[in-house]
Amino acid sequence: MTGNDIRRSFLDYFTRQSHTVVKSSSLVPDKDPTLLFTNAGMVQFKNVFLGQERLPYSRAASSQKCLRISGKHNDLEAVGRDTYHHTFFEMLGNWSFGDYYKAEAIEWAWELLTREWGLPKDKLWATVYLDDDQAERLWAKISGLPAERIRRFGEKENFWEMGETGPCGPCSEIHLDRGPEACDRNGLPGHVCQVNGDCARYIELWNLVFIQYNRKDNRELEELPSKHVDTGMGLERITAVLQNVLSNYDIDFM
Repeated sequence: MTGNDIRRSFLDYFTRQSHTVVKSSSLVPDKDPTLLFTNAGMVQFKNVFLGQERLPYSRAASSQKCLRISGKHNDLEAVGRDTYHHTFFEMLGNWSFGDYYKAEAIEWAWELLTREWGLPKDKLWATVYLDDDQAERLWAKISGLPAERIRRFGEKENFWEMGETGPCGPCSEIHLDRGPEACDRNGLPGHVCQVNGDCARYIELWNLVFIQYNRKDNRELEELPSKHVDTGMGLERITAVLQNVLSNYDIDFM
């Protein structure tokens, strides 16, 4: 599949799951003074998560143009040091606004990756937040992943926030083992390839965020009136995987 085919396949899949496809919003947020640039697909829905705005649909999907050169999510320092980070990229995402939650998000992500796109199940890993017993149980039930391939991590890896304030929550990531040949740290003393490690062997494909809090100015978390789903998957990264190349710069539209 071409990169354009993959984008369309993603949006078509979620259209079949009753999602409304929305356009990519501006790179400069027009309603959010807390961000310089749109750094994720959920930015245009911030007020929906906070209960300050209502939309005529409760499920959405998009391919959002993102820029990450400043603030909480800054990929600038990684560009040129690895083959899968960009400052400007497209993020495939699906959202639930008080509709479905963890079970559906996990089920659809697993189905799209393994059934629709044919990724090998024995090469996929899942991560969950430290105390998210529910997500761990759902991964085991839906995917059949063995316990050793469902890992728990703390805030740095598995609690997602768009910025210093705003909607946030625990998240569950899907990682792919691309094999020892993908490691770009071979030969370094003490290096071990691992999920959320420092080499390119295990690569994060998709982040499923379970939005249930609002981070306030004083850093306190307050429960939101409803629970939501916010997912993000880099188009360039999944395209490299599906086109069987190790570098995002070798895909057909870079």
